[in-house]
Amino acid sequence: MALTQIDHVSENEAMQECIDSCFECVQACEWCADECADEGEEMAECLRLCRDVADLAEKHARFMARDSAFRTDLAGITADACEECADECERHDAEHCQVCADVLRDCAETCRNMASA
Repeated sequence: MALTQIDHVSENEAMQECIDSCFECVQACEWCADECADEGEEMAECLRLCRDVADLAEKHARFMARDSAFRTDLAGITADACEECADECERHDAEHCQVCADVLRDCAETCRNMASA
């Protein structure tokens, strides 16, 4: 795997776990947002939050990979956004929302762990 050659990532288990979790979050949020788009106005907030989180999580993973000085600040913002989006997803019975909420909770936890490591 290419990431094993990036010293600051391969030497930091919390960062590696967070990068992986962020990319999983991007996939879940994009899927959920796409499904919500077909389900009407009652899913508009879920769709918006999922798109925001997908963008934040992807950006956060990129900041970690480049060892940006802003990665810790972005970790907290990403975790907060994941938690807010998970709360919204959990309000809906749709399978995609429930799966997304679980992935979002995991991502929030790994972001907080990375920020405190």
